[in-house]
Amino acid sequence: MRHCLILLSLLWLTACGRTPLQEQQAYVFGTRVEVLVVSNDPEQGRQAIAAVLREFDRLHRAYHAWQPSELTALNDAIAAGKPLSVSPELAGFVSEAQQLSKQGDYLFDPAIGQLIKLWGFQADEFKAELPPEADIKAWLAKKPSLADISIHDTTISSRNRNVALDFGGYLKGVALDRAAAILRAQGINNALINIGGNVMALGSKEGKKWRVGIQHPRQPGPLATIALEDGEAIGTSGDYQRFFEVGGKRYAHLLDPRTGYPVDHTQAVTVLIPAGPRAGTLSDATSKPIFVAGDERWREMAKQMQIGMVLRVDRQERIFVSEALHKRLEFIGQPPPINVIP
Repeated sequence: MRHCLILLSLLWLTACGRTPLQEQQAYVFGTRVEVLVVSNDPEQGRQAIAAVLREFDRLHRAYHAWQPSELTALNDAIAAGKPLSVSPELAGFVSEAQQLSKQGDYLFDPAIGQLIKLWGFQADEFKAELPPEADIKAWLAKKPSLADISIHDTTISSRNRNVALDFGGYLKGVALDRAAAILRAQGINNALINIGGNVMALGSKEGKKWRVGIQHPRQPGPLATIALEDGEAIGTSGDYQRFFEVGGKRYAHLLDPRTGYPVDHTQAVTVLIPAGPRAGTLSDATSKPIFVAGDERWREMAKQMQIGMVLRVDRQERIFVSEALHKRLEFIGQPPPINVIP
């Protein structure tokens, strides 16, 4: 799969008759999702996968950024200058997103929904069309941010009516954590969940670690592979996933709220998150500020986000990887030139 981490273990598993494997795919959150479960009870596995996909669908519908949802109702209230009482779940999401955004100097900021819409990325298909420069300047002048939002119990208000929430860079990670909790609650301890490049491993397959590939942003096939420990999550933000081209230049969906334009100095950032209750969430949300930070600041941002295992491919296709992650990578054939950093 070109647009996300390649699940190299998939073919191995389906070819192995000894491993009772159930697998199902779906299209949610604007991307393809895969759930693989190892269980000696096929019915148990199928029911667990069905429960996970139901939760994915619920999250997708409840927090859709441009189709009617609880999130769009909140955005409408903010635009009208009115407070709104929301579900405890949504209030929790907004609060958590605020904390993550602040930690990343608001380079990851789900309050930039208007800018995302301006660039045409709030759609299933993108038009190869640049927004007027004046519109971008007007948006920048309004400076919408999650810092403008106040939460009192479950009532949310904003001092800036131009805030429009879009959880596209956050919800896939949340869904990974939800999936892990659902599977474990149903007695599934060995599984692999992939949501458009955000992957979490539970347990193993026949005692062997789940192995996934990190997609090269400009070449077919993986840049490297890595074996995941129980509960670890890995996430990649790349300019090859959602983009359009105008005049031979690529415009990706990863936008810099400081400039109003898509990032062009980075092709991909991959982070590996140790096992923990928010591993999935962090695999999605922390790669964004590192991606946006740029050549001078990405290492500092990784440290600021407390990410010790990170890989970055810049616009010249130079590869930089932290020493901790480099020790975990395996390459097929001759390894490419890599800059290992402490």
